[in-house]
Amino acid sequence: MSNFETQIEQSKQEVAEAQTKIAALTAEIEAARDKMSSGTDINIDIENATLNDVHAHTEAMTANIAELILGLDRVTAGFSKDFDAMRNKTGWEKFVGIFSKNRSEAMRQERMRTASVDDKLQDLISKSNIITQMLSNQLDTLNNHKERVEANLTVTLAEREAAVDGLENIKVALTELDPKIIELENKISMETDAKARTKLESELAAINNQHNELAQQEQVQLAKSQTLERYIEKGKSWVDSLQNQAATQMVLINKLQTDTKQRVILYDALTKSLKTAQQQDVAHKINEIGVATDQEAQVAMTAIGAATNSKMAEMMEAHDEHIVFARKVLEEKAKADERFARRFAKILEKHDKNAYDGGAG
Repeated sequence: MSNFETQIEQSKQEVAEAQTKIAALTAEIEAARDKMSSGTDINIDIENATLNDVHAHTEAMTANIAELILGLDRVTAGFSKDFDAMRNKTGWEKFVGIFSKNRSEAMRQERMRTASVDDKLQDLISKSNIITQMLSNQLDTLNNHKERVEANLTVTLAEREAAVDGLENIKVALTELDPKIIELENKISMETDAKARTKLESELAAINNQHNELAQQEQVQLAKSQTLERYIEKGKSWVDSLQNQAATQMVLINKLQTDTKQRVILYDALTKSLKTAQQQDVAHKINEIGVATDQEAQVAMTAIGAATNSKMAEMMEAHDEHIVFARKVLEEKAKADERFARRFAKILEKHDKNAYDGGAG
């Protein structure tokens, strides 16, 4: 399990680094929002390389955690050998049984009592819960940043709408001035009286000044609208990325939680099976020696036989409920495995080949 410990620590570092990158990019978007609001700097541009860098790192982190989950599955499958060893007698116990069946059975019972399968399985479940908590924290981070960027986008969309409306009003005003300018120019060209001509030229100059101011405002509004549009597109890309990452986290969490349920069922079922088998062995042994021993052994046999029958009856009564629950969890696990395999086939291939192309992901 030492490799698991190393991988979990590595995944924790990768998650922390991913959260740092996510926070940095969100802060960059918010800083741009503040600059635009204050009017000190609206010529912002969020580099695609920054977003691509986050995507590449997130894919590597996800691939590492996916391998951890698959590793948990492989280790869990290996537990069957440990349970088989508990169920069957060892070579030494069989050898001792040639000379003393009682001693052989006592050795097996003592080995089962001190077996560490319980601790190993609980450790595995604990590691699964650690990974689940790590993913849940990451999911909370993703949702938090998504909400922050979405809030910024809501304000920016309203601001761009106002900018576009203002731009349209300026265009209308410019359009209305054009006929007046043409009319004054025609009058000036035909006017022969110097005084009247001067008055017309003064009027034309005033309208031209108004036209120039509107034209300048049009340029400013157009630049602002373009900047806001660019900011909106970058923000939308980041929100989309955060949503995709959150979906990935939820798939991972769903699989881990389903697997943990399955492992608890596995532990419970196998433990009950082994204990029942041990009780039956003891009961049969007492029955064998009870025929040739005193009345006290017969009383003990009766008591243990009754206890065994009671235990078996309880298990049989609980069988339906146990099977229904187990089947339900198995169905959930199959669905989770299918989603997991479908989503991470490409990620694991990239991770194994170290083939990160820096795409949008």
